[in-house]
Amino acid sequence: MVTFRTVDRPPVDARGGAAAKRFKRVLLHAGLVMLCVGMLYPLLWMARGSLVPEDQIFSSETFLPSELVFANYPDGWAANPPGFGRFLINSAVVSVGAVIGNLVACTMAAYSFARVEFPLKRLWFAVMLATVMIPVHATLVPQYTIFTAVGWVDTYLPLIVPKFLATDAFFIFLLVQFMRSIPRELDEAAEIDGCGHLQRFVRVLLPLMGPALATTAVFTFIWTYEDFMGPLIYLADVNQYTVPLGLRMFMNSMGESSYGELFAMTTLSLLPVFVIFMIFQRRLIEGIATTGLKG
Repeated sequence: MVTFRTVDRPPVDARGGAAAKRFKRVLLHAGLVMLCVGMLYPLLWMARGSLVPEDQIFSSETFLPSELVFANYPDGWAANPPGFGRFLINSAVVSVGAVIGNLVACTMAAYSFARVEFPLKRLWFAVMLATVMIPVHATLVPQYTIFTAVGWVDTYLPLIVPKFLATDAFFIFLLVQFMRSIPRELDEAAEIDGCGHLQRFVRVLLPLMGPALATTAVFTFIWTYEDFMGPLIYLADVNQYTVPLGLRMFMNSMGESSYGELFAMTTLSLLPVFVIFMIFQRRLIEGIATTGLKG
């Protein structure tokens, strides 16, 4: 006796729907890849320009270089005294100082708005947020006048000291919102144990604010490291120039430049930002996804 086995097959509509979903997914990933390539192309083109002879940077018809020239890196490193290494060190000093200032001052200001009750707190919080809308050019002349009067021009103090005064309202708002997501029961338990504001701030809140602090540190570092206007205004000594000013030295008053050396040092100057971002990438994601407590 012959028996026939029936095989259950999905309906034609179901198979067609699955195929359509796979096709849409392929189109989505293809679009994301094209978008990523479009965003990275200027960086790749700049890196390519640092590895080819200068006469081939703009005249080559193909993206892949016919020959690689690494001389642009040592030449660019020593092109402008005191050397590009000095500019990197100066940028590191200013950026690290700004990071420390924002982490100390902004977290303390955020704790005051999130956990301390004082008169007109809502009003002062609104005033603090309103400062975000003030253009930096509106306060440029008064700040320069003040720093000139105290003798801080041509030093790093105007670039670092304001960070210790909680002048970045964006980070204060970010930290306040993160602190508000932390249950107040933890503060009350610490208060019962005899902890004051400082102990609650240091022992209870700060250990839970790792993602928010990492976000503040990374963006402060990147924005300070890439700042051109501040160092341009306050620094006159070439030995104190930061990376943006050091890159500007590759161009003369007529707009002419040694593009091979410029692209080489620009590519090199992006490495610290890339490394910092890769190290703290997970913490940045946690700063978006977490609500302040971990199970």
